[in-house]
Amino acid sequence: MVDEDRRSPAAVVFDALGSEYEKAFAASAAHRASLEWLLERLEPGSRVLDVGSGTGRPTAAVLAAAGHRVLGVDVSPVMVEIASRQVPEGEFRCADIREVPLGDAAFDAVCAYFALLQMSREEQSGLVRRLARALRPGGFLVLATVPLDVEDFDGVFMGQAVRVTSFAAQDITALVRGAGLTVLSEESVMFTPTHPDARPEPQLFLHCRLDATGPAG
Repeated sequence: MVDEDRRSPAAVVFDALGSEYEKAFAASAAHRASLEWLLERLEPGSRVLDVGSGTGRPTAAVLAAAGHRVLGVDVSPVMVEIASRQVPEGEFRCADIREVPLGDAAFDAVCAYFALLQMSREEQSGLVRRLARALRPGGFLVLATVPLDVEDFDGVFMGQAVRVTSFAAQDITALVRGAGLTVLSEESVMFTPTHPDARPEPQLFLHCRLDATGPAG
């Protein structure tokens, strides 16, 4: 057993949630629509990085079922174990994405669904730039977040204490554009996870393409 004091706050939260997280978000039509948007644009056998891959469902499962090669990275060992079992066609790595080496132009697409919210704004900004560099020119980034202007906000998520940092919608959009990405479409929704301790939350889905000239900076 990993010493809880040595795990990141996100690992502690998602180790505790496990499969409950998947159940709570299974009804998200916006997430499914976002994946369909990506599937319509990927070439067969594309290489996709799934940041914060969770239980592997729906993101890695949908992409792998369509024949794409998926690498999922998650800080929670419990989530990685579940994903490896549920999506055996995928590859899953227990690691902090902030510390994982990412080759330039190594992926055709990157998915980052709600994976940034327990990072500082500086870390989020730096990671988005790194993810842009990891895309081949013309590749796609799909990013979802809770677009609130908050920093180090102490809250409760599905019964777990969390500290959340996020950007307002216009600021996260500016961030991805500053990394050399073109926002092709976006969707804003209100979603209530299926969990007794869950509350309605705003969600923003950004569907982006890396400029053919490559990432900025």
